[in-house]
Amino acid sequence: MIDRADARDAAAMRATLEAQRAAFTAELPVSAATRKDRLRRALDLVLANKDAFAKALSDDFGHRSIEQTMVTDIMASVKPLKHAISHLDAWMRPEKRSLDFPLGLLGAKASVEWQPKGVVGIIAPWNFPVNLTFAPLANILAAGNRAMIKPSEFTPATSELMKTAFATYFSEAEIAVILGGAEAGKAFSELPFDHLIFTGATSIGRHVMAAAAKNLVPVTLELGGKSPTIIGRSANLPQAAERVAMGKLMNAGQICLAPDYLLVPAEAENEMVAQLQAATARLYPTMLANDDYTSVISRRHRDRLQAHIEDARAKGAEVVEINPANEDFSKQNTNKMPLTVLRNVTDEMSVMQEEIFGPVLPVKTYKAVDDAIAYINAKDRPLGLYWFGTDASEERQVMDRTISGGVTVNDVLFHVSAEDLPFGGIGPAGMGNYHGHDGFKTFSHPKSIYRQPKLDLAGLAGFKPPYGPKTRKALARELKA
Repeated sequence: MIDRADARDAAAMRATLEAQRAAFTAELPVSAATRKDRLRRALDLVLANKDAFAKALSDDFGHRSIEQTMVTDIMASVKPLKHAISHLDAWMRPEKRSLDFPLGLLGAKASVEWQPKGVVGIIAPWNFPVNLTFAPLANILAAGNRAMIKPSEFTPATSELMKTAFATYFSEAEIAVILGGAEAGKAFSELPFDHLIFTGATSIGRHVMAAAAKNLVPVTLELGGKSPTIIGRSANLPQAAERVAMGKLMNAGQICLAPDYLLVPAEAENEMVAQLQAATARLYPTMLANDDYTSVISRRHRDRLQAHIEDARAKGAEVVEINPANEDFSKQNTNKMPLTVLRNVTDEMSVMQEEIFGPVLPVKTYKAVDDAIAYINAKDRPLGLYWFGTDASEERQVMDRTISGGVTVNDVLFHVSAEDLPFGGIGPAGMGNYHGHDGFKTFSHPKSIYRQPKLDLAGLAGFKPPYGPKTRKALARELKA
């Protein structure tokens, strides 16, 4: 796979885009039957290649749980495709809109029709490369668009398989897959798409948005950030610890929505850490030879995580390594890491400044929930926020006084699995939403249509020259406080 994009590569991408746009224009209007056919072909592609995708992902990661891939990449791709097929007819119906008095009474009509935009670019990340291609693609195809996909160079086996599979089920005029490294990704982001969706790091998202701005391409950015988890005083600690551990250790913490740090009442910190140790041991009694436990993607990422731990240790953090079977992680053929809990963390530590994206979990304490809320609000707005507890007034306080892309109450991650909820970030965590009906709207153009009756409405209203008493009367009526 190339890690560059010379002039010929960029020209080939642009030629593919132009061919897709020409085919799109010639096909208009894009019928429901055509859209459903493409959605079904995408569904067939995922199901026919599910085992091959699982193997490719495990090869790319060094080891990745097959069952986890089936849940987080395959099932999570099947669901949005099926959801779109089931709801497409309703989504495509024109929406009747109301008109100001007296236009509606005199026969004028207003409506919105949801029209496809054209060609949408998808830049997918390495952590869930199948799901984070097919989830937006479900909305893109439902909206009647065509797509060009740039998968990650960090999962080369999966990306190669994706290119082959799409070529089997779709013409390049419908869906094209572009391989390559960072330079190819840069050239891809500079194409004049009709819409571009990028999922990845905030730092890269800034470059993607700047590149898209040169062509005024609308963007949906699904980024990340430090998603906080508040453990309320009314929380069930054993249950909360198990759910946090499950979310933090899924995909070895390489999830944009992973609980990034805990905020725990000071008096409950010892118990919470003990419960995290017990929950981890139940979920993963061993790790190195455990097929359920996924590896960190590469040695570079493992070294980055280890550097966070050593920086925190050097600055006074207590390092609690949760290694249920006391295994020697220095002797392995993968890049697996145990869950490492950090206590007594401060904002001077790198682990509290950067998105962690791995099995490292800082714990901060608070005296009053107001302090936890203030700490969150002093930081960038996160992609996800999690609160555990049964105190309804405290839950309402957290919901009302914090702003985040989405929230899961009494668990982590789960709001992303609800297909009818919009998924997206805010601020440095991203912009725009997709999933379900909201995704259909994101990748559609809401065309406003006004139908004028035969009556001379401008004349009747007094808004046609020559202006006179009728005009002044109409203005007086409309401009009253």
